Amino acid sequence: MPQDTRKDINWVNLGTRRIPKLRPPKFPDADAIVRETIRNQPRNPEAVDVLLVNPPTPDGGYWIRTQHRVGRRTRENMVWPQVSLAQMAALLHPTYKVAVVDANALQMSWAEFTRLLDKYQPKYYLTQLTAPTLENDMYGVFLAKARGAVTMAFGTHITPIPRETMRTYPALDFGLIGEPDLTLRDLIDHLEGRVDERPENIRVLFDKHDPSYRPSFHEDGSPNLHGVKGIAWRDKGEIRLNLPRPFIADLDDLPMPMHELLPLKTYRMPLIKGPFTFIVTSRGCPAGCTYCIKHVSYQYSVRLRSPKLLVEEIKYLKSLGINNIHMYADLFTVHRDQVMELCQRLIDEKVNIRWTCNSRVDYVDEEMLQMMARAGNWLISWGLESANEAILKHARKGNDPTKARRALNWARQAGIKNWGYFIIGLPGETEETIQETIAYAKQLPLDIALFHVAAPYPGTPFFFEVVENGWFRPGTRWEQVDMDRGTVLDYPNLPAERLLYWQKRAFREWAFRPGPMFTYLKMLFSDWNTFKSAFNVGLQHLSWAAGAEDDENAPTTGKLAANLGIKGQ
Repeated sequence: MPQDTRKDINWVNLGTRRIPKLRPPKFPDADAIVRETIRNQPRNPEAVDVLLVNPPTPDGGYWIRTQHRVGRRTRENMVWPQVSLAQMAALLHPTYKVAVVDANALQMSWAEFTRLLDKYQPKYYLTQLTAPTLENDMYGVFLAKARGAVTMAFGTHITPIPRETMRTYPALDFGLIGEPDLTLRDLIDHLEGRVDERPENIRVLFDKHDPSYRPSFHEDGSPNLHGVKGIAWRDKGEIRLNLPRPFIADLDDLPMPMHELLPLKTYRMPLIKGPFTFIVTSRGCPAGCTYCIKHVSYQYSVRLRSPKLLVEEIKYLKSLGINNIHMYADLFTVHRDQVMELCQRLIDEKVNIRWTCNSRVDYVDEEMLQMMARAGNWLISWGLESANEAILKHARKGNDPTKARRALNWARQAGIKNWGYFIIGLPGETEETIQETIAYAKQLPLDIALFHVAAPYPGTPFFFEVVENGWFRPGTRWEQVDMDRGTVLDYPNLPAERLLYWQKRAFREWAFRPGPMFTYLKMLFSDWNTFKSAFNVGLQHLSWAAGAEDDENAPTTGKLAANLGIKGQ
């Protein structure tokens, strides 16, 4: 029998006592300990001052992103070199220890990326932001901030939307607005108190390109961030947007990008055997295309690099084993004299590289294209957009189908391949004008054609036109403003579903013909590495064109409309 504990004089049931009265909460405070632990963490030998990052992608696939462009997933397995990060690294080196991580090119998972953050222990973390990858990019900012880094971001999303981006994502400490190169150097110099340690070439950049420039410090020597141009930042809970920083007028004053920090062997482009990389030939474009994101960062003026320095950089890349170059510019052929001199130097100095570029059909002539071909140019990507002249005029494209046929024929006669880009869904589009564009694309001498859906990227004139007319589908997110995998547009006569239907149909009608199929087969069987990539590209395109893959960017309830007060039809 169990003992009756109620009769045991040594036994006390504490549950019979009076319940204590409710006291005010007093929670434990471990903040100071954790803060000190993070601040005093031992530094690894691999630790860096500044980590410049192209983070892992939203879905593990390849995405196209760079300093003044927007992000999109690529079905063509094109891996874009992160030369803008290499350029900013060159502006910081050797005063600061820097590293570049291109997680996209290396197909790096978030777990692997997190381990790299622990290895590098960056004091400063810099990432780029684009609308279709915004939440994904901010996850990297969050991980870096949690490890004690000061976080910074640049690119085509935060430039037109600095305050709302900073407000929504509190892990971001600084936004670099517009052209980020000098702003990054100036901000870190101020935070580190090392303005006086700048080498001569960096001092020249500040003095020459901003005559009103002055270092900005308080009397006690601490940085006065109000005077650092080109940043969005937090000041006692308030988000401040400082004066804009002037553009770098003479690009020749920039140091050569630190290409050696990039995973050069991983960069790929269709039809190219082996790796390639970018050389920036100019910044800015005088054309007024309303949908173009490039104008958000670099605007409409043009700044050129000298052909002499371009050839020096090409020779350096050849020493690193790179023999394929893309002349990377908002508009490579923007200045005929620059192009002709560059070509002449490549020929005279027997540099012997294969290179590609972009152009507009109204910025070339027959002699120039012949010269480009002799200097090693073998492919040009053309922004053709539409066959309808009224649509082109409304978008301020500035060309017409007659000019396009002539320019592409000149290129073909010179032995240059043609890559055409088309846009489905610019204002004024109808199902009839789309069919007109498809027929037009099939008539042109094109080796590759891509059809995108018009995307109203923030800050472009097209974006403001879409907002004004209520063409945004209600409840869409920034991540859905994507020219390749979905659309947020709802025109009265063309809803989103029809735009996507016509995008896929346009590709099917163009691609599944003898000419394009023969081009694809030649690429497929050119060599083993190209075969693997081309076969994968073919599978992706077949799956997408057949509508087999789920449309992850199909409009769903989200943040964009709510944040901006956008209303659909």
